[in-house]
Amino acid sequence: MKNLKLPEYLLGKYQLIGTVTFSVLFALVFLNIYIPFSDTAWFGLGDSVMFLLTLAFAFAVILFLVASRMLMYKTKPLFEMTYLTYTLWCLMEIVIISAVYTKVTVDVAAPQNETPWEIFARSILYAAIALGIPYLISGMYFAIIDKNKTIRLLNYDNVVTDDSVKPETRKITLFDNSGSLKLSLSPENLYYIESDDNYIKVWYTDTKGELKQYMLRCRLKTVEESFKDSGLVRCHRKYIVNIKKVKVLRKESEGYVLDLDNEDIQPLTVTKTYTDAVLSHFTGESPLLEPIDY
Repeated sequence: MKNLKLPEYLLGKYQLIGTVTFSVLFALVFLNIYIPFSDTAWFGLGDSVMFLLTLAFAFAVILFLVASRMLMYKTKPLFEMTYLTYTLWCLMEIVIISAVYTKVTVDVAAPQNETPWEIFARSILYAAIALGIPYLISGMYFAIIDKNKTIRLLNYDNVVTDDSVKPETRKITLFDNSGSLKLSLSPENLYYIESDDNYIKVWYTDTKGELKQYMLRCRLKTVEESFKDSGLVRCHRKYIVNIKKVKVLRKESEGYVLDLDNEDIQPLTVTKTYTDAVLSHFTGESPLLEPIDY
């Protein structure tokens, strides 16, 4: 589990923003319940000084969470975020917020009945509740949304790939995140699909043979799962390629490279993670797309 890669739907820009927003709202409600039962709660709305200090602290926490999640989003291409890494990241947020709260509490409230370490331990507990619960709920919500999108795509794919449908009449049909049909095209017109955060760019040729790009809000992982038994193959973290459009497969010092049969398209790199899946399509048959003849 610790080395299991974190799903992409938890690392998208809008998902991270949604998680922070929900966490802040949940924390505000939780702290309003917590204040009356705390002996060292210095924050409040009654006193003007305390109000300003409370406002400043809340604003600082929000900025910290936003900066933390932005850093998580920006560093996503640099290393693989696993469940363990994500958990440690969330714990780091809790520890830092608790440490700052403890420092302010000791300086402002100057409690006599608790040591700084006792305050810190208690703030860790409350911060874990205030942030851990909304993090968990947000993760479950986005997981359900992602699963519904995948099921919607898979159900439609089962219809268009029914045995009664001739291969030459089959279409590659793509929906956006809301389930709206956005693009349907013949496999021979599709070159590759590129990931762009929570969107995908579909590169294809129109009836005049001109290379076009169509962007829709959908995750590349959803497309990969929906067409996993076809000639649409994941070759890179950012790309799904139509194997039938590969003109040359060549081995370079850093790995395999795919040259497509369109000079306007730059070569696509095959990363080690997807090498076996790509190579298998040059020896076996695909149910949707025929293998390449050499």
